[in-house]
Amino acid sequence: MTDKNRSQWDLCRFLETLTYFEVFPVFNWVQKLIQGRPKENQTIPKGGRIMGVTLVAGATGGVGKRVVQRLAAQGNKVRCLVRDIDKARSILGNDVDLVVGDITKPETLTALVMANVSSIICCTSVRVQPVEGDTPDRAKYNQGVKFYQPEIVGDTPETVEYQGVKNLVTAAAKFLPPSGEKFIFDFTQPSEELKNIWGALDDVVMGGVSASNFQLIENAALFAGNVSTANSGGFASVRTKNFSPPIDLSGYTGVKLRVKGDGQRYKIFLRAESKWDGVGYSCSFDTVANSWIDITIPFADLIPVFRAKVVKDCPPIDPSEICSLQLMLSKFEYDGALNPKFSPGGFALQVESIKAYSQESLPQFVLISSAGVTRPGRPGINLAEEPPAVRLNDQLGGILTWKLKGEDSLRESGIPYTIIRPCALTEEAGGKELIVEQGDNIRGKISREDVAELCVKAIEEPKACNKTFEVKAGENNAKSIDWQQLFSQLQADK
Repeated sequence: MTDKNRSQWDLCRFLETLTYFEVFPVFNWVQKLIQGRPKENQTIPKGGRIMGVTLVAGATGGVGKRVVQRLAAQGNKVRCLVRDIDKARSILGNDVDLVVGDITKPETLTALVMANVSSIICCTSVRVQPVEGDTPDRAKYNQGVKFYQPEIVGDTPETVEYQGVKNLVTAAAKFLPPSGEKFIFDFTQPSEELKNIWGALDDVVMGGVSASNFQLIENAALFAGNVSTANSGGFASVRTKNFSPPIDLSGYTGVKLRVKGDGQRYKIFLRAESKWDGVGYSCSFDTVANSWIDITIPFADLIPVFRAKVVKDCPPIDPSEICSLQLMLSKFEYDGALNPKFSPGGFALQVESIKAYSQESLPQFVLISSAGVTRPGRPGINLAEEPPAVRLNDQLGGILTWKLKGEDSLRESGIPYTIIRPCALTEEAGGKELIVEQGDNIRGKISREDVAELCVKAIEEPKACNKTFEVKAGENNAKSIDWQQLFSQLQADK
């Protein structure tokens, strides 16, 4: 007897799916052999590169370049605000997104510069160079190495440390997204990476004939196609290639989707392992026909699923290791239950964005200031015991005074922030234990490497929000740092 619900299975599309997602590397090797070497500008999409941009100001400086390196190594999308493209390329390389701008010129901080920026790390500072005329006691602050009298070169402390920071803060207040949210995918900003990272994964992999695709349309992505129950099938989906490296969403509560659907119930899957056929953490969501709505899905509501069956005794998802995302329309819910809003045939789901969200505010602006900013002119201060920057504040154009005013402009803006006041910066290797205090009393030194690491950790940690603190290196190497505990010991600014 012939099964009336049987349709011809598309073997070619099955193989294309496995090849696209690199399920069997030999398929990809054969494909590359046939097609020849890929073009030089083709790259493997990285999940973090689709996420909201972190703008680094002062990216070519001693701390700034290290911040850029760390963000990029973690898969974050980084944009460097620079004055001189050629100079920046020689320092940062060719794989970094550079944009010309100058914080001392507010007209250069345009919508293009700030596009899709979700956080800012400001490492700018005036240039200080030594000239002859050393003071003898400065040597003790540089481990006995002779130091010369410092002198400001180029821009003044007022224009950079205060007015420039204020300009950047003003631009940030205009363009930053709501606090506690970070783009994973922003489909209003089309790019080649967005086109290349999503692919169809339909029931052809199990003999079905459903077919879907994922297109970038005006200000959104469109997941659309036809779902058929023929051949015991009944689902269509689109999935990302594995993110490399995985996306770290450990500072967030869940994901938020902005969608316009057709009234059917869809699913989202997040995976915390790179296996092709592993456990996916899923949640179903309903749409309203022809209406834009926000869908909020806490990580705690995700159900561990393997081939539409709930996996019992499975640990909760690890949000620090998100390897891929998937959207699906299926006739099934879980464990054989049917989707109550499923209808075979054509479907369409528009997606404007997928974000990570936090119930707590996250710092969106990290400012590197300096220890000692409140000490010039403070009653009872013995200048002979102070670091050079404090003792020479007046000779350096009031550099610490203007840094403090720059801090104040950030505090008054309403932007969630972290203000880091490092002690004397060195070129020593990082990895030391960190000593943090408040009240602007500590003295010491700290590696630029450790300050850069601190900046990167701060933008992902709610406990760092709206806090100002001083930091120096301890004597011992740090085996590991509990960043949440480090920030928790600090009092929020009032």
